Amino acid sequence: MRWLNLSLLVLFPVAWFAPLMRAALLPIFGMDEISVVTGLQSLWQSDIPLALAVTFLAIFAPYAKTIGLALLHFGLLSPRTLPALHVLGKLAMADVFLIALYIVVAKGVGHVTVEVAWGLYLFTALILVSLFIGWKAAPEAGT
Repeated sequence: MRWLNLSLLVLFPVAWFAPLMRAALLPIFGMDEISVVTGLQSLWQSDIPLALAVTFLAIFAPYAKTIGLALLHFGLLSPRTLPALHVLGKLAMADVFLIALYIVVAKGVGHVTVEVAWGLYLFTALILVSLFIGWKAAPEAGT
C-alpha cells in the first residue's frame, strides 16, 4: 500500500494538467481543453473565493492526504491523525462532484458542447485510490 500511495504523489500532478473536459460554444469552431490548472487560472481571474475553494479541494486536500498517509505508512506520523486524513479525502472527492455537476449544467445549456476527457477519469480514479488506501490504513493504524 505504501508504494501505491507514493505513486499518487507523482500521478496527482499529471491529473492536474490532464484535460478534464473539452468545451466549445459551437463544435464547428474546435474545442478547448480544460484541466484543473487551466480552470483554476480562469477562476483566479474571475472569482477568487471559488478559486480558493477549488484550489483547496482539487490540489491541497488530496495531496496533503497522500503525504499524511505516506508519513503514517513509514511510521513518521501518529495513527491518531487518521480521522483528519479521512476528512481530507472526502473533501477531495467533493471536487470531482463539482466538476461532474458543471458538466451536467453546461450540457443543459443550448449551443454549448461539452465532452468528458480522459483526465477526469484519471483524477476520479486517483481520488478513489486515495480513499481506498486511507480505508486500508485504518486497520493498520490500530495495530
